[in-house]
Amino acid sequence: MRRTDVRNVAIIAHVDHGKTTLVNEMLKQGGVFRENQEVMDRVMDSGDLERERGITILAKNTSVFYNGVKINIVDTPGHADFGGEVERVLKMVNGVLVLVDACEGPMPQTRFVMQKALELNHRLIIVVNKIDRPDARLSEVQDEILELLFDLNASESQIDSPIVFCSGRDGTASLDCNEKGSDLKPLFDAIVNHFEPQEVDEKGAFQMLVSSIDYNEYVGRIGIGRIERGVAEVNQEVETCNYNVKGKELKGKLVSIYQIEGLNRVPVEKAIAGDIVCVSGLENVSIGDTICTPTAVEPVPFVKISEPTVEMTFSVNDSPFAGKEGKFVTTRHLRDRLFREMLKDVSLRVEATDSADSYRVCGRGEMHLSILIETMRRGGYEFQVGAPKVMFREENGKLLEPMERLVVDVPEDKTGSVFSSMGTRKGELIQMENVGSRIRLEFKVPERGLFGYKSQFLTETRGEGVFNTLFYGYEEYKGEIERRSTGSLVAFETGEAVTYGLFNAQGRGQLFIGAGTPVYEGMVVGMSPKNEDITVNVCKKKHLTNTRASGSDDALRLETPKIMTLEEAMEFIADDELLEITPKNVRIRKKTLNTEMRLKRKAKGLE
Repeated sequence: MRRTDVRNVAIIAHVDHGKTTLVNEMLKQGGVFRENQEVMDRVMDSGDLERERGITILAKNTSVFYNGVKINIVDTPGHADFGGEVERVLKMVNGVLVLVDACEGPMPQTRFVMQKALELNHRLIIVVNKIDRPDARLSEVQDEILELLFDLNASESQIDSPIVFCSGRDGTASLDCNEKGSDLKPLFDAIVNHFEPQEVDEKGAFQMLVSSIDYNEYVGRIGIGRIERGVAEVNQEVETCNYNVKGKELKGKLVSIYQIEGLNRVPVEKAIAGDIVCVSGLENVSIGDTICTPTAVEPVPFVKISEPTVEMTFSVNDSPFAGKEGKFVTTRHLRDRLFREMLKDVSLRVEATDSADSYRVCGRGEMHLSILIETMRRGGYEFQVGAPKVMFREENGKLLEPMERLVVDVPEDKTGSVFSSMGTRKGELIQMENVGSRIRLEFKVPERGLFGYKSQFLTETRGEGVFNTLFYGYEEYKGEIERRSTGSLVAFETGEAVTYGLFNAQGRGQLFIGAGTPVYEGMVVGMSPKNEDITVNVCKKKHLTNTRASGSDDALRLETPKIMTLEEAMEFIADDELLEITPKNVRIRKKTLNTEMRLKRKAKGLE
């Protein structure tokens, strides 16, 4: 049977090439919103973090209707750290829109997501977006896309993919690069005509691969995926199995079935092969599971998700301020939250450690883990994390480490600082090319060499540089890399920071706190330019005498402290430091808080 009434499409691209904005316009023109309805920008980025950072973190499902055809659209993340999201949702679709910025052209993540689509033999439509940019390079970008397709060994039909020129912001599309168009009709037509209707077996035994998981307090876990064959009906008896994990067969019942229409989930009594549906009632269902009829238990092969490369230790907060600001502070709270996250995020690994209060959390990169930390912090969790570390491997007696492909786009006069930094971080130049008035540099660099580099890069290029990374593979250990050339200013006693103490401390380095901030012994309150820690007393008050009035402190001028963001703090902390995370604050502290004990441990080489 041919499903001519439905098309399942994923939108893939590099970060910030305009996927979510384009989907917004497709929803508007697909009649999802009322004519007078006020619609916020990037309606698909529903999470607070996604809206603040302007990135998509979780893949989202929606649908539009065009000329009687239901187009199921999956909006995917563009950032390499969330590649696990992209890899699994491609199993749900049978066509892919590859979005490319009309100025930047194909970028590292474009290559990564396109390669995944080609491996699954998906048909492509190339969408050149942002054609209204004044610096658009339409003919050059078309050539670059073709080169990339040849590079990735695309088939002849994939190389002949149609190219649509769009402005996602204006909601226009055209098949001619010299015309802007008036609406997205050419794009909808390309989707309906180029992506062939699915051949499905409606009469076969029910089979569905779970590509995504959602959670609802009322119905529990919700499995999302495409029905591979057969019919799904409410209250149907089913069995789950997994292609990669034998012996995971569990019986259950489909309590409810939802289809996605626009931004809503609509309950239905039944759905047939080719539909993307959400099902509830299976308590332990997870990503990669296949839901089948009990009489025909056949797991669908599931793509093996790339392994994590960065790890951090999450543990219960034991600082002097522990339990004052968070709602969830115990080991049980921390454990339940981490293992719950692992059910939704296929790229995450959580393991117990020798300590009952600590867990080893492994992810695809610093950003991947920082998003998890920030989400937990906003959810009322209080905990502490150690410095991020890369995950080494050993093969044939050799130590291997993860490498990253770093692509930077900088003005010509800023290349010197990039080469200098890459030299100290063991980076190796792969490619260098001119892109308009800017230079694009491509390096192969150890992942640990990139810790702390992003903020330094933005400072050195005065915010004009563009920074992108992509996992390159494992290579032999490249030798020692200096993690940090600066030391920490460490508080000497517990109390409240005062102007007099801070004024004396600011001569030793840059402060992270202002007057009135509560501090404790062992808390890091600033950065020392020397490669050594300095103990400072920021709580010290001026002694009053006949000639010293307390009001004279007002004349002391304090420099503006540097307030560290979560990412900056993660990049800054040394191996003997921890990051205290609470809903209200992010504090850096020493593992050993007592100054005397810390110095003794350092003398013995324990820290």
